[in-house]
Amino acid sequence: MKKKICILYTGGTIGMVPTDKGYAPKKGYFHDAISSIDDLKGEGMPDWDMIEFEPLLDSSNIAVEQWNQIGRAIRDNYDTYDGFVVLHGTDTMAYTASALSFMLEGLNKPVVVTGSQIPLCQLRSDARDNLITSVFIAGQGIVREVSLYFGGRLLRGNRSTKASADGLIAFDSPNYHPLAEAGIDIKYNTAELFEPASDAVFSLTEFSQTSIGVLKVFPGIQFSLFESIMTESLKGIVLETFGAGNIPSYDNALLPIIKKAFEHGTIITVCSQCQQGTVKLGAYETSSALTRAGAVSGYNMTTEAAVAKLYYLFSLNLPKEEIKAKMEEDLRGELTK
Repeated sequence: MKKKICILYTGGTIGMVPTDKGYAPKKGYFHDAISSIDDLKGEGMPDWDMIEFEPLLDSSNIAVEQWNQIGRAIRDNYDTYDGFVVLHGTDTMAYTASALSFMLEGLNKPVVVTGSQIPLCQLRSDARDNLITSVFIAGQGIVREVSLYFGGRLLRGNRSTKASADGLIAFDSPNYHPLAEAGIDIKYNTAELFEPASDAVFSLTEFSQTSIGVLKVFPGIQFSLFESIMTESLKGIVLETFGAGNIPSYDNALLPIIKKAFEHGTIITVCSQCQQGTVKLGAYETSSALTRAGAVSGYNMTTEAAVAKLYYLFSLNLPKEEIKAKMEEDLRGELTK
């Protein structure tokens, strides 16, 4: 039987048209535009339907409610379709792919997130290949997890990060091999694929609105300026440190702030500013103090994955100590210890 795919069009550059104020999405335009692409009807391609979100959004405006909306659309149509393609703007695509990987419990179907750097209506657009290949990959059903396809590579969603603002190979997966590469043939790295548990039952965990922050350490940073945000209302923070988890000592100003935040119940997750490599708390004296202050290691998680994971775990209403433990566990293939 021929596979059937659901395309969820949330907005983004891929479906935008020129206006007096620059590129903007146009309601109703994109379905007709892709219906005229013969390759989407070719032999070997699955059938497809499209759900257009209202309103269509620039991805800079995507937030928790939009993640929930995408998740609900997949949940409500899960039994009807063999896979899903989520069309999304590139700026926050990696955040959405990471969020969906945690929200979609027991996922056993392809969910491919894609978009483009150049609108479909423009000359030399990368939208055509990204869309056609994503629909084809979703129809094949080999990769049954949340992935991100862009510029000839299929990446694990929660391992992806935007690497270029204007290049057509706009995303990278610095600490994990691509799940597939699209050349003349699509070559899958089957050993790298995430296998859901055999008894997994699909469900959706919607994210609750949670106060989460990201703090990037830089030379000369005045930690006292950030003390005011470390209140009981801040539930989680991703601390982007140097190298393997190092912080400047600067009169030991940061550690008391972190300890105070931890005592308030804030979960501090340490990630590295480096694209490749992993956090190793305790490898250096400047990082071991973070552990003593109550911080946990994000290992080689991207910041996008760490943020999404914090939203997910807080949405489960788990005790603080359990959230701390699970931040250091590999739940969806998002980290390697």
